[in-house]
Amino acid sequence: MKTTRIVGPRQAEPLGPLDPRDNAWREDLADIALADRIAVPNYVVPLVREAQAQVPILSADRADAPAASELLPGERFAVLDTGHGYAWGFSVADHYVGHVRLDALAAPATEGADGLVGPEDALLFRGPAVKAEVSATLPLGARVRWAEHDERFVRLVAGPHAGCFLHRRHLLPADGDASLDWVDVALRFVGAPYRWGGRSRAGVDCSGIVQVSRQLAGHRCRRDSDMQFADCPTEVELSAARRGDIAWWPGHIGILLDADTLLHANAHWMACRIEPLADVIARAGAGGGVGLPRIRRPGAAS
Repeated sequence: MKTTRIVGPRQAEPLGPLDPRDNAWREDLADIALADRIAVPNYVVPLVREAQAQVPILSADRADAPAASELLPGERFAVLDTGHGYAWGFSVADHYVGHVRLDALAAPATEGADGLVGPEDALLFRGPAVKAEVSATLPLGARVRWAEHDERFVRLVAGPHAGCFLHRRHLLPADGDASLDWVDVALRFVGAPYRWGGRSRAGVDCSGIVQVSRQLAGHRCRRDSDMQFADCPTEVELSAARRGDIAWWPGHIGILLDADTLLHANAHWMACRIEPLADVIARAGAGGGVGLPRIRRPGAAS
């Protein structure tokens, strides 16, 4: 990390106009990429590191802090500051800001080709055969560095699983596969336990399903439900809703499988479930809450 202090007249906005969830700034320092947008005493050139395992992005630099999001294995994190055994910075993929344990990060790999695990979770084998010993499981959305081996397997060349083999059916292009139906990817999360901040089938929250599913299908997608809803360009009436539309309530989001059926991870069932939209509306409206969701249709690039 390199810290820079900028002096002289500034055209940046005063502290506070940028959402701190996906713009890395504090009162004392900020990502140098924000130098023309926000005025703070110090700016930092990020030091990029790579997650060696699945690790939460926490809201503070302590183990008992609530999770804000999660890094999947191989995903990169831009470090702006360190302290108390944690790095403060942001996920490179979606710029989501938080704290990650330093011992879960390492220098990023450069050898081999970059790829995504998907559209399912993947087994890693110690040899290039389906009968070989299984060494680990990677969640869909994890990133790997790989080299050619044969027509069925690639060999991982970096990270904690270097030397293991991944079947090609579980390897996607680094930017996702535009031929995938993102709703089909989302359906793979059905039955996964609900976990605030989670982004894998070991535990996932409502916006985590939307984000990972769309990323695997080659779409850019931010992290939180309100961000995802804001990025959908077309608002539609509930009566005109269709498969792939987004249903949003303040603090919650789900995916419509048709006009009457919702796929979502939720704390009511503590799981990712498919249920009638009418049931969710009734539950959300109980006790004076907001019952009817707003419906938007994601764009091709959102």
